[in-house]
Amino acid sequence: MTAFTPGPWRHARRALLAAGISAIGLAAHARSEGAIEKWIDGEFQPSTLTRDQQISEMEWFRKAAEPFKGMTINVVSENIPTHTYESQVLTKAFEEITGIRVTHDLLQEGDVIEKLQTQLQSGQNVYDAYVNDSDLIGTHYRYGWAVPLSDYMVGEGKDVTSPTLDIDDFMGKSFTTAPDGKLYMLPDQQFANLYWFRYDLFTDPELKARFREKYGYDLGVPVNWSAYEDISAFFTDDVKEIDGKPIYGHMDYGKKDASLGWRYTDAWFSMAGSGDKGLPNGLPVDEWGIRVEDCHPVGSSIERGGDINGPAAVYALDTSIRWLKDYAPPEAQGMTFYEYSPVTSSGVIAQQAFWYTAFVADYAKQGMPVVNPDGTPKWRVAPSPHGAYWHEGMKLGYQDAGSWLLLNTTPEDRRKAAWLYAQFVTSKTVDVKKSHVGLTFVRDSTVRHESFTERAPMLGGLIEFYRSPARVAWTPTGTNVPDYPKLAQLWWQNIATALSGETTVQESLDNLANAQDKVMERIERAGVQKVCAPKLNPKTSAEEWFARAEAQGTLAPQRKLENEKPQGETVDYDLLLRAWNDGKAMPETM
Repeated sequence: MTAFTPGPWRHARRALLAAGISAIGLAAHARSEGAIEKWIDGEFQPSTLTRDQQISEMEWFRKAAEPFKGMTINVVSENIPTHTYESQVLTKAFEEITGIRVTHDLLQEGDVIEKLQTQLQSGQNVYDAYVNDSDLIGTHYRYGWAVPLSDYMVGEGKDVTSPTLDIDDFMGKSFTTAPDGKLYMLPDQQFANLYWFRYDLFTDPELKARFREKYGYDLGVPVNWSAYEDISAFFTDDVKEIDGKPIYGHMDYGKKDASLGWRYTDAWFSMAGSGDKGLPNGLPVDEWGIRVEDCHPVGSSIERGGDINGPAAVYALDTSIRWLKDYAPPEAQGMTFYEYSPVTSSGVIAQQAFWYTAFVADYAKQGMPVVNPDGTPKWRVAPSPHGAYWHEGMKLGYQDAGSWLLLNTTPEDRRKAAWLYAQFVTSKTVDVKKSHVGLTFVRDSTVRHESFTERAPMLGGLIEFYRSPARVAWTPTGTNVPDYPKLAQLWWQNIATALSGETTVQESLDNLANAQDKVMERIERAGVQKVCAPKLNPKTSAEEWFARAEAQGTLAPQRKLENEKPQGETVDYDLLLRAWNDGKAMPETM
């Protein structure tokens, strides 16, 4: 009788059992490894990483997630295509690779804020992580309810922080850094407000000749508001019609609605030149007209050293109302943000000073009136024109940066699992593909990937803009704003009265300045903010603050200019594109 010799599989099983790994665990490990390769070879191409690097990055996620396998976490974000992709596709990949199930809810922006406030007020954990606009960075920092990621990544969350996260690769890290120098939010998606125009019309020889004959300079991308206004008048009043359809030189919206506030906070006043120099936001006075001293907001009215009711702001609001009434379709005055976008894509608008690049994917679809038969866009994007009060070194427009936020009311294990998911959906393994879907870039390495070089001709200058040094002048609301939800609602309520004619522009902005100061005064008295709380200056006079700014060499507040419509100035778009490709913000001839 021969002795029984165990087969190789039995030796392997005994070794695994001795190591504390069950056969079930081995099978789960094998499934996870198979899932990694399946997703990398399928969905997660292209990538800035090699296949081996992608496998290594995903292996780290698998191992780091082992303590949380079987857990279900809940996160929430605004409902835009980027987050739809995360909710419908990346949650599945994350679960198959890590064993953590994610319920990723998609809500309107206002509803996300409502859920956030519910959690903060109740102390109950409604969601394990939020994708929240970085506009609230000043709010989160001051109230002390946000987990500082800089501390978390080297402390409590060190074991769940990816070694390949590469914070320096995130273009918007300055947007989510508080006055203490710490990162509080991780950017997940970004899009800018840029100038949009019909390239096909601007390069038409007949139209170019007519414009030069009337205005004495070339039809091109407007550098200043004077040129933008001339071009608006040219198309609305002179050209009037293209291919049997009306053509307008401007598009905007003006209905009394919460979205009217975004029109101005995002960041029309900075384009005009209200506020001061400084990036990502003006210091000591930002584009909301709020002055800070030693990180403390001290006022937004010009009598306290602010600038939201100063000459630059009056010029900004007055100009926007006049353009809306004179150069946009008549129905635009009764539209909201959600209603006005289809008008531009219908082909009846020649240019738009204020256009969210979140619309790029929709405006590039085959068959749209603003798309050529070969699929290339008839339109292009370029830097926004600036107003008469603007100076070099100021921000030039707004950039939305939806960013991951962790709260201290979330249990530690759930916070760690959610942080893994936040890093997963922004990881280099998945980011290029996600960016092709949503076109909301957060990583510098992604926007420079060769696949976007190939796709660039179909995206109307978006890729060139994000690769250019010009991009730094487009930033979200900054840290001067101490309570975004409380202050933002004041804007549309007060500005709407100027649009309707109930108040003058100056009265509207005086009311806004006083309302903002009252809210900040209440916050100061309540003592609810942990750091950098408001400390309002006493009211003095506008003249005192004009003189102080001049003596200190700052720009806010500025006195009223004698000439608010200087000579129009334009730049040839193709020269601008060449400058961007050469790493310059503007052509050297400018």
